[in-house]
Amino acid sequence: MRVIGVAALRPRVQLLAVAVLAVAASDVARTEDWSARDDWQRPAEVMDMLGLGPGAVVADIGCGDGYFSFRLAERVGSEGRVLAVDVDAQALHGVQRKAEDQALGQIEAIQGSADDPRLPEASLDAILVVNAYHEMTAHDAMLLAFRRALKPGGRLAIIDRADEPGEGRQTYQGRHSLPKDLVVQDATRHGFVLRLEAPGFVRPRRGGEPWYFLVFERRGA
Repeated sequence: MRVIGVAALRPRVQLLAVAVLAVAASDVARTEDWSARDDWQRPAEVMDMLGLGPGAVVADIGCGDGYFSFRLAERVGSEGRVLAVDVDAQALHGVQRKAEDQALGQIEAIQGSADDPRLPEASLDAILVVNAYHEMTAHDAMLLAFRRALKPGGRLAIIDRADEPGEGRQTYQGRHSLPKDLVVQDATRHGFVLRLEAPGFVRPRRGGEPWYFLVFERRGA
């Protein structure tokens, strides 16, 4: 397995966005072990909602320490493929080492940027974005890239922290959250249709932190 790097990032504002995204994506990993996350993030249910089975090709965007990537790898098996995408090279090397230790050649680590996940075109059955979409300052570019990478009818799942509408995106980024209506508007504008809103998550902290779970489908050929 290889880590695919990105050339030097261009504008300074993009570097800042990358740093913020890396911090957000690793927040859950820093504070909870994987067994605790199984209880409230329900990875088997997430994969069921994405329709994933043996041989599927899926991307884990903002993979962090690889929590979902390794569960995805178990589901798709050796004939499938998991693209573990993050902006944090150190996190990706950790995922790479663990995948090699476990002989999981179906995991491929990809270092993306703030506006490009570097996914192959028209090749993915599904894309999973957990606790990362709210930090994407270039969300339009990312959604366009997701659409290009998905096969017709491919699914995009966005799982994120809920919030109330009425604020600007920078405010939500500071709170590491985003109203689900904004996500639906963004995705619809870029060629996705909302297929289902699965039962959300409640993170066992701060008295129970609500997260939503949205599943979109790529429209058109």
